[in-house]
Amino acid sequence: MGTHDEPSYLDEADEVYVRARWRNQFSNMANLPSHLQAKIDNRKGVLERYDQGTRENGHSLDSQAVVKLDKDLAGAGNRLIRQVYSGDRVEHSLLGRQERLISQRPSWHAPWALARVINGHVGWVRCIEVEPVDNEWFATGSDDTTVKVWDLASGRLKLTLSGHVMAVRDLAISERHPYLFSASEDKTVKCWDLEKNMAIRNYHGHLSGVHTVAVHPTLDLVVSAGRDSVIKLWDIRTRLPVMNLVGHKGPINKIRCLPVDPQVVSCSTDATIRAWDIAAAKCVKILTHHKRSVRDLALHPSEFSMVSACTDDIRSWKLPEGLLLTNFESANTGIINALSVNHDDVLFAGGDDGTLSFYDYKSGHKYQSVRTKQVPGSSESERGILCSSFDRTGLRLITGETDRSIKIWKQNPDATPETHPGIPWNPLLASQRF
Repeated sequence: MGTHDEPSYLDEADEVYVRARWRNQFSNMANLPSHLQAKIDNRKGVLERYDQGTRENGHSLDSQAVVKLDKDLAGAGNRLIRQVYSGDRVEHSLLGRQERLISQRPSWHAPWALARVINGHVGWVRCIEVEPVDNEWFATGSDDTTVKVWDLASGRLKLTLSGHVMAVRDLAISERHPYLFSASEDKTVKCWDLEKNMAIRNYHGHLSGVHTVAVHPTLDLVVSAGRDSVIKLWDIRTRLPVMNLVGHKGPINKIRCLPVDPQVVSCSTDATIRAWDIAAAKCVKILTHHKRSVRDLALHPSEFSMVSACTDDIRSWKLPEGLLLTNFESANTGIINALSVNHDDVLFAGGDDGTLSFYDYKSGHKYQSVRTKQVPGSSESERGILCSSFDRTGLRLITGETDRSIKIWKQNPDATPETHPGIPWNPLLASQRF
């Protein structure tokens, strides 16, 4: 090739390899990236014009001429291909994304099925909390204003706690004290002594309904928030407010407490998640990736991360940085009301249309989707899932629903990857792992 020719950037073996990779990566795509399509169109146009001109002059384009012209035009294309497939750029190419997805092939999980239905409430079941020490009982709160305590093994009612005058929206159980805390639309938080089976303290101060409550795992603090958009920290022993955390622009749907910074995380109808430094009494991180009301938060039980859900979107986050980890496949899940994660990296999401969606937490792949079963006598509209919790082993999932029932779900112990493969995983359609 003369000095006027464009130099080739790939030797023969590399060119064969790149062409094979090119064909494998892009042959099934409906649309190539614009910069690649422009190169191809330009190359085809030159060949077509050259061929047309030679035919008009009474000549045909012989194979050697095609090869020569093809090589002459390949220089810029080779340069582009070299950039796309070079080691420092591959992470930003489509090939790099697909290779990352393949490396994130989801783990197999056994499917879940309904094991028991528990009835007892006469209103929607709004909240569930499992006893954190011995894993022997769980509590539920309802629109019927009561808190009920149930035996986890048998599903038998052990105790009913009455005292609120409006719906009970959230519950929290202390690991360090025999206390259960309940948050209600009646603007109060109550502390129940489970040894005396009675309310021993009332926490007053919210200006409107209290939607969420949490107990700090290492400090004698209970944290509450609700419709007034203010997070309040209370001294468990004295009932006195310790501080207010202000920043949300809408009602707060859920708060979670951690033993290390950020010690309080909250989500709101203002479409944000906020992380709070309680020593400095200020917000240290605002996550704005969601576009609609963030309805629930769940902490991973064995790693420092969390997952959040807005109306139709599920995302996981690395803590304490607040880095986005995964966008979950969340199509056809309805409005998501409830999230729970277990030690086996199973993420559950419950929707207001009665859909139970199960995901592999690491990859974001949805491997099972089922509809809840209505209890006899309830209407079609009363099949929404409002709350959920795994027990401490992660082997039982408890859901609270709008048909006023509590349902316990278990994994199929006889399932295998061969007999129950689940929803197929497609790496090109899978969730984004960041």
